[in-house]
Amino acid sequence: MSKDNHLKIKDDENPKKKYKELSIVKNTLFWIEKINNKQPGKNAIFARSFNNTKAIPQQLTSNQFFIKSNFHGYGGKSYKAIEVEEKIYLIWIDQLSKALWAQTFFYTKNCETVNNKYLIPEQEPKQLSESIYGNFDSSFVIKNGKILFGLCEINNFDYLFSLNLEKTQQVLNKIKKFDNFAGDLSSNKSVDFLSWLEWDSPYMPWEKNDLCFAAIGDNGEIIKTSKFVNKNINVKKNISFFQPYWLNNDTLVCSEDSSGWWNLLFLVVTDIENIVIKKRVLKNFTEYGSPQWVSGISFFAGSIENLFCLAKQKNSWILEQYKDLICIKELNLAFQSISDFCAFDTKIVFRGFGVNSVDNLFEYDFLERDSHKFFKDLSIDAVNEYVQPESFWFVGFDNKPTHSFIYRPSSSMYKKPPLLLKAHSGPTSCFDGSLNFEVQQWIKRGFFVAEVNYGGSSGFGREYRERLNNKWGVVDSYDCKALLLELIRLGFIDENKVAISGNSAGGLTALNCLFDEDFFKVAICKYPVLDLNDMNQNTHRFEKDYLNSLIGNYSKFRKEYQIRSPIYKLRKNKKPVLFFHGKKDLVISYKQTLQVKEQLIRNNQFSEVIIFENEGHGFKNLDNKKKVLEKSIEFLKKNLDI
Repeated sequence: MSKDNHLKIKDDENPKKKYKELSIVKNTLFWIEKINNKQPGKNAIFARSFNNTKAIPQQLTSNQFFIKSNFHGYGGKSYKAIEVEEKIYLIWIDQLSKALWAQTFFYTKNCETVNNKYLIPEQEPKQLSESIYGNFDSSFVIKNGKILFGLCEINNFDYLFSLNLEKTQQVLNKIKKFDNFAGDLSSNKSVDFLSWLEWDSPYMPWEKNDLCFAAIGDNGEIIKTSKFVNKNINVKKNISFFQPYWLNNDTLVCSEDSSGWWNLLFLVVTDIENIVIKKRVLKNFTEYGSPQWVSGISFFAGSIENLFCLAKQKNSWILEQYKDLICIKELNLAFQSISDFCAFDTKIVFRGFGVNSVDNLFEYDFLERDSHKFFKDLSIDAVNEYVQPESFWFVGFDNKPTHSFIYRPSSSMYKKPPLLLKAHSGPTSCFDGSLNFEVQQWIKRGFFVAEVNYGGSSGFGREYRERLNNKWGVVDSYDCKALLLELIRLGFIDENKVAISGNSAGGLTALNCLFDEDFFKVAICKYPVLDLNDMNQNTHRFEKDYLNSLIGNYSKFRKEYQIRSPIYKLRKNKKPVLFFHGKKDLVISYKQTLQVKEQLIRNNQFSEVIIFENEGHGFKNLDNKKKVLEKSIEFLKKNLDI
C-alpha cells in the first residue's frame, strides 16, 4: 500500500538521462541506470564527474546484474559507494545471484583525459556473500577496509551481519538477531559505534521506533548495546526517530516527532550508555522526516563542518546549511517533492519535482557559488501549458481543517465541469502538488481535478497522521465526501458528473465512497485493496501489523474489517467501476480483482476489469500507462454522459 508513483507519460519519452539512486563521493556522482530496454531486469551503476552533465558516463558494473533491493518488501536504495583511505568501495545487491557483490576502485588523477574513466578498478568484482533466500538493505558500513556490516531479512527476522571484504561467497556472520525490524544502519567515522532504528509489533516505524547503538570491537564483535531514552522525548509517549546520521566521531543528527513534528535532534555520543542531547531545533509546521516506506530516505547529508538538512514546511521545501550545528543559511526550494538528496563537503545533489517540471537534477557547490546564485538557479519559470495546483483547505472529519490540491480546467468546455476526485495510496502518504501528466490530461479535457490529503496523510504533523488510527475506511471516505460537497456548494463543479479514483489503499477509499454515498457516480481503481480480512492474513511482513493501527486488533475488530472492505459491498453496487491490475503484483493479488469481475458484470454492464501481464504494484510500462489513460477517458465519457 505504499505511496503512488507519479504517472509521467511524457517523462518516459524524454531523452534526458534518468538518474536513479544518486550518491556523491568527493567529485564523483554515482547512479543506477537501465542498460538494455529490450532485456528487462538488467541495470548497472554509472559514474561521472560532479556538475558535468555533458560528461560521458562510466559504467562501473557489467551487464550481468539486476541491482535492486527488496528489503522489507518495498526495498529502497540498492548500492552504496564508500570512501576508505582514498579508495572507493562499491557494494551492491544483485537479484539474479541473490547475493552481495563488491568492487574497489582508485580515483583517476585527471578524469577528463583517461578515456572518460573517473575510477580505475583495483580488481574484478567479487561475490561477497552466498546466495540467500531473503533480502539485503544497502545501509552498509565498512570498518578498517576489512569488515563490512549490513542488515538483512531472512525467514521473517532482521539481522545485523558482517562479512570479510577479502573473501568470497561467505556465509553471513549474523552478529545480532533483532526482535522484529531494523533499518537505517550507520556508524561514526572510526566505526567503533554503530547506530540503527528498531521497531516491533504492532507498530510501523513512523508510529513508534527506538534509536539504538552498539559499541564494536576491533574484530567486528559487539561489545555492548543500548537504546536512547530521554524523559522529555520518548519515555511517556510513542515517538518516531528518523535517519540517524553521524556528523563526525561523536556527534549524530536525527529527527524525532515528540513535539508533533519531525524536528532536529543533535546528540553527543562518547559512551553509548551516556548519550547527551547537544541541541534540539523545534519548529511547528516543519517536518525533517517522512514515513519510512522504503529504506535510504535522506533528509540529512554532509558533515559537522557543512551539514545540509531538508525540511517540508507546509506545502514547500526548505534547505538549511549548518556549520558546527549552527544554521547559517535557509533557502526556499521551488519544488513540491525532493528525492535522492545527498552531499559531500560543500557539494549537494538532489532530484526535484515541481508544479511545472517532472524531474530536475540539481548539483551545486556552495564553496564556489553563493546562496543568491543557488536560489536563482532553482527558480523555475512557469510553463503556460500546465495548470497549477491550488492549495485548498476545507472542513473534514470531526470538523478539522483538511488539505487538498485543486486544479481548475483552463478552458470552459462545460457550463460546470465534471469532477475527478483522487484519493492517494499509503494510506500514510500524500499528494504534494508536483506535476502529474495524467492530471494535466484530465484538465485539458475540461475536468476539474481534486487531490485529497485526507486525515492520515503525511507532511502535516503527527496529529494529522493519527486521525486515521482505527478509522481507515471512515475518516478518509468522509473527507473525500466533505471536499466534494464543498466544491458543489461553491458552484465549482457539476454535481451530476462526479468520478473518484484511487490506487492501492486509495482504491479502498474510492470504492467505499462509491458504494456508501450517492454523490459519486463512477470509480476508477488500480490494484485496489478490496478485502481487509484477506490483507490481514496474506500481506507481506512489513505491513502485517499495519491494520492494527488503521482498523484495530483483528480478534477484537473482525466486524469492522468486513464492514470497511469494498468486496463485501459489491452485490448491492449498481454503479460502473473500472479496474486495472498487474499479474506480477506482490502486494495485492490480481486474483482478488478477478474475483469481483463476474459480480460487477452481473450488477452493471459498464463495469470492466483490465489485467496487465507484465505489471506489478505500480505500473511502469509506457504503453500500459497510455492504455490506462485511454480506457479511463472512454469509460468516463460513456458513464458520465460527457
